[in-house]
Amino acid sequence: MSGDGAPVLEVADLRMRYGDKDVLNGIDLTVRPGEVLALLGPNGAGKTTTIEILEGFRKRSAGEVSVLGIDPAEGDEAWRARVGIVLQSWRDHRKWRVRQFLTNQGILYAPFSTPDVPRPWAVDDLLASVGLTDQADEQVRHLSGGQRRRLDVAVGLIGRPELLFLDEPTAGLDPQARRQFHDLLRGVSQDFGVTVLITTHDLAEADKVADRIAILVDGRVIAAGTAAELSRGITTHDRVRWVVGGRLFQQSTADSTAFVRALLQDDRGAVTQLEVHRASLEDTYLSLVGNAENPATAAADAA
Repeated sequence: MSGDGAPVLEVADLRMRYGDKDVLNGIDLTVRPGEVLALLGPNGAGKTTTIEILEGFRKRSAGEVSVLGIDPAEGDEAWRARVGIVLQSWRDHRKWRVRQFLTNQGILYAPFSTPDVPRPWAVDDLLASVGLTDQADEQVRHLSGGQRRRLDVAVGLIGRPELLFLDEPTAGLDPQARRQFHDLLRGVSQDFGVTVLITTHDLAEADKVADRIAILVDGRVIAAGTAAELSRGITTHDRVRWVVGGRLFQQSTADSTAFVRALLQDDRGAVTQLEVHRASLEDTYLSLVGNAENPATAAADAA
């Protein structure tokens, strides 16, 4: 993550209402150049609505939005050429061959090429980068699910975008394909110098691919930061378990390292079967979401 320069994406008090239902309730977001931000939340949290507004596909009800310095609601074709999109699903192109399909997609970006930013990428170079060189002459219908998603990313990148949106990109992939796709996403930001915004409800995915995570619940960002920052921001404790004289003990503590040091300082070998279970991103996420969805319960626990 570079983090230098003006924000690629800025959102202030973003709101969306359908009839009498508020879907987005004042979202604030900032994404810096080269950053990978994961918008994480349960189904129905408003992730897809948010990303559709940022892509310029949906008009917002209120709020300020700037994507690459432009309001997406007013973005022209030149602005769209600077944005790459990987949708949850796409129109089927089963009979196209992979290189042929990608070449035709690239033609759409040629009119927006400049001396500083030649568009599109060279197709064979892009196929190599996403791991599809061996499938270049195959029909799309013969690709596996993971290969199809790699092709989706290639389509999103072909115009040499500055910003890439991915909406639930690993939905339906098997575990092996998902792991391979995560590695690909990390490489996309590093190798192509593109900023990435990904929506997901998968905790492991957000933790693996993102520099920062914004947690969305009921149309609101309830927390944002790195996985470590999110974990430090709540009172989720580690659990320490040990045995002395055949008796099992356990303790919840905010500082398991200090607790274990004190425990072992004068134990003279009496402590056995020592285990430390550190608070995970999942613990953090469930605590944050639970508190957001049940504020009365959270207040009672805090009291």
